[in-house]
This record gives sequence, structure tokens and C-alpha cells, in this order.
Amino acid sequence: MRSIVGAVFVSLDGVMQAPGNPDEDPTGGFELGGWLPPFFDESTATWVERLFGREFDLLLARRTYDIFAAYWPFVEGDAKVLGEKFDRAAKYVVTRGDQPLAWHNSHRMRSLDDIAAVRRGSGPDLIVQGSATLYPQLLDRGLIDRLTVLTFPVVLGEGKRLFGDGSPARSMRMLEHQVTSQGNVIATYEPAGDVKQASFGTFTPGPAELERRTKIAQGTW
Repeated sequence: MRSIVGAVFVSLDGVMQAPGNPDEDPTGGFELGGWLPPFFDESTATWVERLFGREFDLLLARRTYDIFAAYWPFVEGDAKVLGEKFDRAAKYVVTRGDQPLAWHNSHRMRSLDDIAAVRRGSGPDLIVQGSATLYPQLLDRGLIDRLTVLTFPVVLGEGKRLFGDGSPARSMRMLEHQVTSQGNVIATYEPAGDVKQASFGTFTPGPAELERRTKIAQGTW
């Protein structure tokens, strides 16, 4: 069985929209595209090189696929090596549409069941890039095996988030982490089941707390 590995760039407030270029994804009126490059340092580059230094396939939502297909096959310079790796990799594209998937070695995924079937098969790990809409669905179905969140020291205030409204409640277990010279936090997690709830101690509510709870129940707090 293959593993599905998420690797996502986010701001401190969880925004992952258009990290690499101002024109990458302005949907929703997002005007802060290209927020990542000022923080990209040697340690971050080393981590990215390690991620893509082995055989892999890609799992992409349709809009991320469109962004990648319009860029990576044509890139020049230092990025051309990674572009060639992306070109060779199988691209599994999650889409309900029938638009052509013209990029070499692209495969249409209609549903999470299709993704689960690919995961059960043989081959290299599937790396999720971008694709904000996929993460809540994959987490809900138990299809994420590892997730690395690269958090950069910037607050954007708006934009597509890694886990927005409607994400399932789940616990995660940290496997490793590092902090780079630019203050980027690179942390890798694996799913750890349902959210566990507890209290720091026993508490007998007094009149003020009982009044507060009454207001909560009445919707007046």
C-alpha cells in the first residue's frame, strides 16, 4: 500500500493560498500572493529537496493541477530539474469535471473512493501539493498518512486555509520538527484518532458560573 503525504506551506493564521507568486491564485479577491519567497531559507530548501529527492507521484485538486500544468512543464533555470520530476510523476487529479488533462501522465479521480483505490495499490508515495479543498476530505476519510506543515512568520488575515470551516475534528501526533534561521517551523504529523477531552481539575460551579452557563443556554452570553 502507498502512503499519502501532505506537504503544505501556511501562514501563522493557516492561509495556504498563492504562496509562490502574486498571479498564482487571486480568487476570492486575494491580493497577497507571493508571500512565501521572502522567508525561503537554506533549511527550508533542503527539506523540499529531500521531499522530492525520491520517487513520488502527485495528488492534486483540479485548480492546483491547472496551476502546475501551466508552469512546471515550461520552467527553466534551477527549477527545471524539479519540473522534469513533476513531468515524469503520475498526476492524480481530483475533479468532477470533464476538462482535458493534457499534462503528461495525468489521471482523473472522480471521488475519494478512487483515491483510496490508488492508495491501496503499489507505487511510490502520493504527495499532496496545494489543493486546499482536499485536506478536510482526506482527513475525514483517514487517507492522510503524514502531514508536514511548513509555517512561515506572516499573518495574512484572509485566503484559503489548510483546515477551514467544515474540517473534521481529529488529533495529530508530531513526529519531528525544526525551526529554520528565518523562523520557519517545519513540523511533521500523523493522524492520532479522535479528539480527546479532559479537564485540568475538578470544579464546583458557584453562582457566577451557574449564571454564565444559563446565559450560554439562553444565547445571551
